[in-house]
Parts: sequence; C-alpha cells; structure tokens
Amino acid sequence: MQLNWLAYAIPLFLVLIGLEYWVSTVQGKTYFRFNESVANLNVGIAERLLDLFIAGASYVFYDWLHQRFALFDIRATVWSWVALLILTDFVWYWYHRLGHEISLFWAAHVVHHQSEDFNYTVSARITVFQAIVRTGFWSVLPIIGFPAGMVVSILLVHGLYAFFLHTRTVGKLGWLEYVLVTPSHHRVHHAVNPQYLDKNYGDVFIFWDKLFGTFAEEDEEPVYGLTKPLNSYSFLWQQFHFLLELVVAVRRTPGIMAKLRLLFGRPDGVDAGIRTELESRFLQQVPATVNRGKFRGYVVGQLAGVLVLLFAFLLMERYVPGWAQVLVATFVLLTLINMGALLEQRRWVLHLELARLVVLWGLIYAVSGVQLLIVLAYVGGLSWWAYQSRISRYYFQYLYGSVQPMPT
Repeated sequence: MQLNWLAYAIPLFLVLIGLEYWVSTVQGKTYFRFNESVANLNVGIAERLLDLFIAGASYVFYDWLHQRFALFDIRATVWSWVALLILTDFVWYWYHRLGHEISLFWAAHVVHHQSEDFNYTVSARITVFQAIVRTGFWSVLPIIGFPAGMVVSILLVHGLYAFFLHTRTVGKLGWLEYVLVTPSHHRVHHAVNPQYLDKNYGDVFIFWDKLFGTFAEEDEEPVYGLTKPLNSYSFLWQQFHFLLELVVAVRRTPGIMAKLRLLFGRPDGVDAGIRTELESRFLQQVPATVNRGKFRGYVVGQLAGVLVLLFAFLLMERYVPGWAQVLVATFVLLTLINMGALLEQRRWVLHLELARLVVLWGLIYAVSGVQLLIVLAYVGGLSWWAYQSRISRYYFQYLYGSVQPMPT
C-alpha cells in the first residue's frame, strides 16, 4: 500500500501547537485566543486540501521546465543542495517583498497577515492563491538546472523552517540573529508598528534584508494584524476581501494604463474607503466572543472532525476515487465556511449545516450503498420541512444561549 506520508505533518503540527500553548501558559502569557486560532486553522486546512490537487501539477510543471529549458545539468551533491537552499531563499525574499509591494500579489498574501495573534497557528495562514504565485517565482530554479525532485524537496524543508518562526515563546537567539531569520525577526515582519512595516522579508537567512535595506531589529513589543484590522472571522471574507477591493478600485479607475498601475502598484494605492463600503454591504458587526462551553465544544468538534477527515484523505489519496475526492473536498470547504459563520453567529449557518449533512449523507451512501439511507434521507427532509422553526430555535439556544443570533 502506497501511503502519502506527508499527511503525518498534520498531527505533528497539532502536537507542536499544543506544546506552544502549554509553554505560553506556563509563562503566564495569553498568546492564543479561541476565535483567532480557529480562523487561522481554517485557512490552513483549506490550503492543505486544495494543495492536494495542485501539488502534483507543480512538480510536473517544474519537471517540464527542467526537461526543456534547463541552462545547466545540475546533479544532487552536498554543494548543489547548499546552493539550491541559498537560491531558494533569495527567490523567496523577492517573492515575499513583491507580495507586499504589488497589489495583485498582496491580494494573495494578505491572508497570512490578518491574525492579531502570533503563534504557530498563524503559520497555517496560506491561501491556495499564494501557492500558485510562489510556483511562478520558483520556476526559475528548474530553468537554472535544478531537477524537479530537488526543488520540491528543498521547498518542503524551507516551509518547515518557516513554521517555527511564528511564535512569541522564543526570545532572541544570540549570534544566530546575525545569520538566520529567527522568531524575533519574523515578529517584526508581522507587526504593524510604524517602524516595523515592510521589514524582514527573509525566510531562512536574514542577510538578504540587511543587504537590500529592509531589516529592522525587534526593540519594542510588536502589534500584530493589518494596519486596518479585518474585524471578521468569515472564512470567505478573509480569503477574498482585498481581491474584491482591488476589483472595485480597478473598475472605478479610468484608462488601461491607470488600471495596470493600480494592479501592479503598492497596496496602499487602493482607496481604503472601499473596504468600509464592502464591509457595510457584506458584513455586520462581529459580536462578542461566545464563551459557552457547549458552543466551543461544538466548534472544536467540527474542527477536530475535519482535521481527522483531512488526515485520512491525504494519507489514502491514491486510493480515493475522483467522485469521493470531490465530495470530501466539498464537505471540508462547507465546514470551514460554517465554522466562520458560527464564530460570527450568523443566522444562515443553519442552512450550511443542512448542506454539510446532505453532502456527508451522499458520501456515506455512495461508499456503503445501503438503500435504507435513501429512505432515512427522505424522512429527514420531511422532518426538516415540518419542524424547521423548532429545530432553529433549539439549535441557536443550545449554541449561543439565545434564539436570536446575529442577523443574516
């Protein structure tokens, strides 16, 4: 049996997150907040799920570039691995820097900076759009002559290193601060303090920032998030808010050249008032965090369930037929949207619950073939139609202690 052993990264990262939470508790610090952590993990789950469908394509693309356009025939040696690591980090620096300096790229990268917490869960904040953009930048590596296998392997190591940078439990690391990107350096990068903005783009080596004038030392407590806080835990809004702002800004800008300057100019060139307009149209005020044990238990239960499903899906991906992959992906994405709606106490969350149930029921029936499930689905549908108001009342009462959550 050929299993995808990379699936074990999920339980490994969860253990490390739990360890960081324990260390921060021992230190008497509050580095984790419930809503922020759930929202962060939601983004990471979506990225891991969708990466399953594009990771193979990236390898094929790198291999195609190497076979047809490689300038040199580079073989795997100790020195070629070292050279690849340095070149990968150099490309990352410019990809990362341009991700902050070009609006179109910022639309993909902004999700990584939305959290107002800073812990290992923030490292999960990677959108599938960001993965596609990175593939474009790293395409230079197989063209230089590095085989696709080497490129993909070094990117795994590169990504693993970045995970450990997202923590407040580790202080400064002495002489390593002069060579490597450390948690202290990366805290600066995620901060919105004026002196920290657009600093420390490196991922493994800090000397790129010192060489190109984008380095800043951590000398005061960073404040995390965006310069204009997002104020939303909605999974969809986190993914698409700046892209929508950019679309609106481009539509309002006359002339092709002016539109291109907006797309490829700095993100602060986009009218900040557009966000306020879109928020008034698509969002309502985020309510206070629900501290009820039942509510948190229900959200954690959904999060745990979807993590287990994702782990099993990734581990057995070679044996999951295409139709089942589509159903699993649909169920996971609906659950992620559902958890965001739960955190914001939206009334339409109940419709998402029904949609999730329908997809899950269809998956179970497709796998088992038990005809009785069709009868039970019919009975359940009639019951929903007949008792919808009562179900809604009990549902919201159980979760929020109130039958009146936030409006749609």
